[in-house]
Amino acid sequence: MPKILLVEDNEMNRDMLSRRLERKGFEVAMAVDGAQGVELARAQPFDLILMDMSLPVMNGWDATRALKGDAATRAVPVIALTAHAMSGDREKALEAGADDYDTKPIELPRLLEKMHALISRKLA
Repeated sequence: MPKILLVEDNEMNRDMLSRRLERKGFEVAMAVDGAQGVELARAQPFDLILMDMSLPVMNGWDATRALKGDAATRAVPVIALTAHAMSGDREKALEAGADDYDTKPIELPRLLEKMHALISRKLA
């Protein structure tokens, strides 16, 4: 069962997405801000991190940079999630170290495809 870290400050989004992922066979841990996400990712192994970019305490851009700059978490794939699908956001997410990017509202089939591809690549 792949272990996912969902870093999302919006309770409704966090609840909905975590339940949908659990029904698809993922084990989901949750963090409510970027700093907590970094702390959890460093404390235990995850197969993938779903990182909201608009977070309190530490935003998703900085949290992703911190994870990718740490040898202990560098190899964990990160998918950046944002409702602000502005021109250049995908590039900004990839520059911060994200392995992929997806927009909100979440289209679960599209997100699952990206998640499976990154988890498979990590395990290969």
